[in-house]
Amino acid sequence: METGSRENTGATESRPGWTGLPPGLLRMRRLLLVVWLGLTTLATGLLLGLLAGPAWAAFALLPLALIAWGWVMLGRNWRSWRYAERADDLLISRGVLWREETVVPYGRMQLVEVTSGPVERHFGLASVQLHTAAAATDATIPGLDPAEAERLRDRLTELGEARSAGL
Repeated sequence: METGSRENTGATESRPGWTGLPPGLLRMRRLLLVVWLGLTTLATGLLLGLLAGPAWAAFALLPLALIAWGWVMLGRNWRSWRYAERADDLLISRGVLWREETVVPYGRMQLVEVTSGPVERHFGLASVQLHTAAAATDATIPGLDPAEAERLRDRLTELGEARSAGL
């Protein structure tokens, strides 16, 4: 038996219950990608076609290739975001190539805010932003349903007050 093994301490390892982001965030990001790069494709094709000739207008296909690549990358990025509420802290995991996992102890949270810009409101989304004393551990969970964002804000605020570590 090894020192500190589970058999030795009697502890059991529990895995956090991860929650992914709703699909509305992916739809919003993909729509923005298509709109902006679609307009860029149109403008590039028209300007190059009129000013430099029809052969140069083929360069307008580059933004279309970016749309295809971005569509796939946005899907991979969206699937990588998740969060888990544990007994003493909140875990936020994200990233495809560079995985990042942020652990925010409830007692260190100073401010929890829910934000929703005009585009997010149109798609029925909101973001939860956590502020701590250390700027490196500030965290955001984007694209949540507004009711879930408010529930999470209230729960995190309640747990933060109950476990307040003080400064």
